[in-house]
Amino acid sequence: MTGQDSHDGFQMSRADFNRLAAFINGYSGIRMPPTKRVMVEGRLRKRLRSHGFRDFESYCRYLFDNGGLEDEAPHIIDAVTTNKTEFFREQEHFHFLVDQALPSLIAERNAPTLKLWSAACSIGAEPYTLAMIMADYARVRGALRYSILATDLCMEVLQKAVAGIYPEDIVGPIPMEMRRRYLLRRRDDAVRQVRIAPEIRRTVRFARLNLMDEVYSVEGFYDVIFCRNVLIYFDRADQEAVLRRLAGHLVPGGYLFLGHSETITNMSLPLQPAGPTIFTKV
Repeated sequence: MTGQDSHDGFQMSRADFNRLAAFINGYSGIRMPPTKRVMVEGRLRKRLRSHGFRDFESYCRYLFDNGGLEDEAPHIIDAVTTNKTEFFREQEHFHFLVDQALPSLIAERNAPTLKLWSAACSIGAEPYTLAMIMADYARVRGALRYSILATDLCMEVLQKAVAGIYPEDIVGPIPMEMRRRYLLRRRDDAVRQVRIAPEIRRTVRFARLNLMDEVYSVEGFYDVIFCRNVLIYFDRADQEAVLRRLAGHLVPGGYLFLGHSETITNMSLPLQPAGPTIFTKV
């Protein structure tokens, strides 16, 4: 074999890529078209080295023919998933949450207790953004109880989220007053890191969850669900199935926030538009 189909070194054959792509799509919903072959090859080389394999052919035999997939699956998914995130990403969603969603939800309750869910939380920027917003809202309004669940498929990013430690250069979008209240700076100025304050970290519970699971292991119903910028990697049928399951965990009148390029157009779902990529449960 020559060219791109060579098995020499750590180069991946088309057949091996097709087996891996089919597994990744079936397990996580993430599509892996042929254009992703070089990316998958590069990100999985570390897994080959950790097992002592000299080529992808041996690695794939270990996975698919010799029973290695069950133990290796989380490591593959961690390696190939993209975890772009930032604090206050798509800020208009958070303005809507404060100005419209929260007042509407609280008005319907005699004793307000709100449940929020960040359903693709990555390293934690989104749920901690929600936690800071809720803390500020409670400071002004008072007597507000709330809890935040944050889930992701990738264990590596969940570990970073639980720690709540971030490079100083990614907290720029957080308003200065919130930074003063809710971020802790390292005493060593040479290490430019911040940590989310304990009172904010305590309001967020992190857990692993696969959006492709037929049943979600979450408790009860949620008033607000954020699931942003992850469904773009899924095909249309999987998008609709995931959205139906998420809607099943929303209270009537609850709010679902999607990413700016995601839509429910032509899907049969119990949701109606409330704003740009914002929907309510009917």
